[in-house]
Amino acid sequence: QVQLVESGGGLVQAGESLRLSCTDSGTGFSISAMSWYRQAPGKQRELVATITGGGTANSAGSVKGRFTISRDNSKNTVYLQMNSLKPEDTGVYYCNALTDFWDAWGQGTQVTVSS
Repeated sequence: QVQLVESGGGLVQAGESLRLSCTDSGTGFSISAMSWYRQAPGKQRELVATITGGGTANSAGSVKGRFTISRDNSKNTVYLQMNSLKPEDTGVYYCNALTDFWDAWGQGTQVTVSS
């Protein structure tokens, strides 16, 4: 069973940083590909970054060089370090765990970047 809980969102000014965390209380974290998605008001949910169980990471072009995804399998936690935040980064950020056996989502955490 997978249960994801995100934390770390908030209100910041443009140029500042935030770190999001997502912890899985289940037992399958280490084999899950973990991803961060975001959804801005009135827009579709979009993929921000992904990291495999082995630690291979990829990120969307819009955040490359600013956001870094990482994971700590000993803590069942995936992180998203967000630097140089822009107003267009505003949205609800969701954590996702994906394997052949499950596709699980967290409840989301709000990130608001003011200009």
